[in-house]
Amino acid sequence: MISVHDAELVLDYQAELGEGPVWDAGASRLWFVDILRGRVHRFDPATSALETFEVGCMVGAVAPADGGNLVLAVHDGFARFDPITQRLTMIADVEADRPDQRMNDGKCDAAGRFWAGTMALDERDGAGALYRLDPGGQTHRMLRHVSISNGLDWSDDGRVMYFVDSPTQSIDVFDFDLAAGTIANRRSLLRIGPVHGMPDGLTLDAAGYIWVSLWGGGGVRRYAPDGTLDSIIRLPTTYPTSCTFGGPDFRDLYITTATIRLSDSERVNQPQAGGLFRCRPAVGGRPSHRFKG
Repeated sequence: MISVHDAELVLDYQAELGEGPVWDAGASRLWFVDILRGRVHRFDPATSALETFEVGCMVGAVAPADGGNLVLAVHDGFARFDPITQRLTMIADVEADRPDQRMNDGKCDAAGRFWAGTMALDERDGAGALYRLDPGGQTHRMLRHVSISNGLDWSDDGRVMYFVDSPTQSIDVFDFDLAAGTIANRRSLLRIGPVHGMPDGLTLDAAGYIWVSLWGGGGVRRYAPDGTLDSIIRLPTTYPTSCTFGGPDFRDLYITTATIRLSDSERVNQPQAGGLFRCRPAVGGRPSHRFKG
């Protein structure tokens, strides 16, 4: 039987395009971004305090890095950001000669490499790619002809990578070589009907099930490793963007949302749109990986 739950609002932020939540276990804080506003946020669930860092350019994804800094996927490449000095330093340019492109969602693998993809600002088909940033600063283009590079995660055994190119309506899987950082044998695990929304950011839980946010679908769905629908989380807004587990026991599922596509009347009817939501499923998640550079 498919279980259905509701998420609660924990931060009334009204993000334009909230994305990329990641839990920093060492600091017990949640990082997330507001892409088009160029903001990185740090949220403390214990006090509900929110810190905002102005990056100065669009930022698609964030991950904690060794040494207390952050690694970012910014408009035209990968960068390091120091929250104390608020200094942004480019690590590597990616498609810097294409100002009509930007970087989008990203995540670190178990070896501490940061993966993030690009997309066209007008969202045209096949204009983007998926990149890998190594701890030493080298970049590698891992996948071409991507439209909207989105959700990423890896199985606990390091043998499978999950990936979403949103307009395909598919959650795809690759064979993954953790030591080499390579992918192969792409295939579709499951396809989501457009009536349910477009797959966006995703995360795996401790049981290896996939949680995926559904852009335009007003919810998050949990799928078994074989693609069977297991659970649905409902949100009071149309555009959830991504999700991650956090909290002291990794039992809290945090969900970012957006307001960018809402009409004026929809904004009135969805006053919590753009907020940060939380749900506590029966199964918890796993710690996020840090960038090793």
